[in-house]
Amino acid sequence: MQILVTHGTLARTKVVHLRRWQLVLGALGVVMTLLLISGAVYHYFFLQAAREGWPVVSQLVRWVVRDDLAERERYMQENLDAMAQRVGELQARLVTLQMMGDRVSQLAGVKPEDLQPAPSASAPTPDAPEDAGKGGPATTLPRPSSEALAALLDELDASALLNADIFTLAESRLMEHRLQALLVPSSTPVEGPIGSRFGFRYDPFNGRRALHTGLDFPAPNGTPVHAAAGGVVVGVERHPEYGNLLTLDHGNDLLTRYAHLSRTRVQPGDIVRRQQHIGDVGSTGRSTGPHLHFEVLVQGVPQNPARFLAGQAGPRVIN
Repeated sequence: MQILVTHGTLARTKVVHLRRWQLVLGALGVVMTLLLISGAVYHYFFLQAAREGWPVVSQLVRWVVRDDLAERERYMQENLDAMAQRVGELQARLVTLQMMGDRVSQLAGVKPEDLQPAPSASAPTPDAPEDAGKGGPATTLPRPSSEALAALLDELDASALLNADIFTLAESRLMEHRLQALLVPSSTPVEGPIGSRFGFRYDPFNGRRALHTGLDFPAPNGTPVHAAAGGVVVGVERHPEYGNLLTLDHGNDLLTRYAHLSRTRVQPGDIVRRQQHIGDVGSTGRSTGPHLHFEVLVQGVPQNPARFLAGQAGPRVIN
């Protein structure tokens, strides 16, 4: 390819010879230049017009890039939906924590109002008038980015899980102490006064001094007998001295015995709760009249039941 270059001031015509590869390189250079110019115009003109809302150009740009904008809106909406779901989960966990806190406060004997935060120092006092002077420098917090908001949600989520674990551990410990207290025989088995107490006394049959290993509760025949604590029935038998004898195991080598019953209402292996009706007062075995003989044994050694019943309103003793 030949190009003739002529000019009025030149005495002769200049001939320029261009080969095919030179033409191809030149065309590619022109195309790249146009692409760069169009890209610069797009980024610095059209996108700026779309952001700032120029009257005509913004509408044109939005129409051109409507698919891109729709994709971005869809992505943002998905992120918002995911964050809304996370917020809902956090709210549910906070409600669970509040319920657990109420249970723990009840177990610990703490009033709910004692768990409320102290009033803020910036809160108006009851004596301050509504139009009292206020002031101070204006501080505007920057709007957090989506990444910062997601990190904050993760932090709140981890904090909620940790608090839930702490509450669960505290509730478990408090419940453990409460269950142990329920297994201690501290409830009076029969309503009424106490006859013979724990200790040495004169035997009613032979008149000799002998150790009385429990408490006697005189009551009419058929009076309900209640479990002094929760436990498991380990014995229902006929004993030559105790008559109809019922034995409960409360764990930790602690047993209670209920003797001279006219009738038993539970069977071996039954699990009973505190104050459950387990039998009726009688006069079976070595007895001078209807009453309940109540014993407490620790590792097989008889203990004074009055020490365990001291937590209750002490029954009246008949001397």
